[in-house]
Amino acid sequence: MGKMTVYHGSYTLVKRPEIIVGRNTKDFGNGFYCTIIKEQAERWAKRYETPCVNIYTVRLDTSLKILEFKEMTEEWLNFIISCRHGENHSYDIVIGAMANDQIYNFIADYIEGIITREQFWSMARFKYPTHQINFCTKEALKCLEFRTCEEVAL
Repeated sequence: MGKMTVYHGSYTLVKRPEIIVGRNTKDFGNGFYCTIIKEQAERWAKRYETPCVNIYTVRLDTSLKILEFKEMTEEWLNFIISCRHGENHSYDIVIGAMANDQIYNFIADYIEGIITREQFWSMARFKYPTHQINFCTKEALKCLEFRTCEEVAL
């Protein structure tokens, strides 16, 4: 995986990222979420009154426990369902596609038994690619080096 640039959409400059433990469950559990897709980070930032995108260089530590989903698979779906139910995992970093609100509605319908797994997969095709990388532990955060923060035009 080596060195890469990642983006974090926010309302403020974030030089020292922290593990975010929110009241809402997320796709890959608690952590600090970034993406390799700058436009996606800009969309995340535009939820705020003063949107900005923080930019980091990542040098992944190979001693960390990293889970990467290269595509949407049954394993990816099961992992997201588990995390969205508040179950913890032991990974330092989790990487993969995100289940946006529409996709999560399909997941909820599947969990409720409203649709089958096959129906979920036929409806779960993204209109544009998505990506997320969740830094789940303090050790994982050490891989991030802050570069700059850019304001996003509304």
